[in-house]
Amino acid sequence: MSETSPQNSTPPHKEPKTDVLSAYLINSDILMFEKLKTQTQVLVPIIRAFRAAMGEAQANQILRTALREWSAQLFHDLGQQIDGSPKKKWATLNAAIAAKTADFIEYDVLRQDKEAFEVNMTSCRLAEFFKLLNEPELGALLACEADFDIAGL
Repeated sequence: MSETSPQNSTPPHKEPKTDVLSAYLINSDILMFEKLKTQTQVLVPIIRAFRAAMGEAQANQILRTALREWSAQLFHDLGQQIDGSPKKKWATLNAAIAAKTADFIEYDVLRQDKEAFEVNMTSCRLAEFFKLLNEPELGALLACEADFDIAGL
């Protein structure tokens, strides 16, 4: 176990704890990018085995359904822990996630007003990682499509 000085209790390479995401992150000392990579180490062999056993289309549909249901429930539960309107819940979760993903996602905000929040993704190390694994859709399911679940709060 390594020790840190009282003046600097969080090593500089680790993200600060974000309370609203603590139920999801479980261990907030693990960077979000590393958490997603760890999840991928488990999911990729499983989905490939399902594809081999039942065919790609059916396996991919089961994966899509399972991950969408998991994400919708996760963000619903996280949203329930935040007081305020759906807009406040979304803003709180969005800010917490943006802080956790700033080291691997870059984007330009195109529009942010009462009716819309539009961005242009300029760089995503996670997408690059999934392309290297030849699983670009899995990255979208694990991360990108969760935006719809957050927006649905």
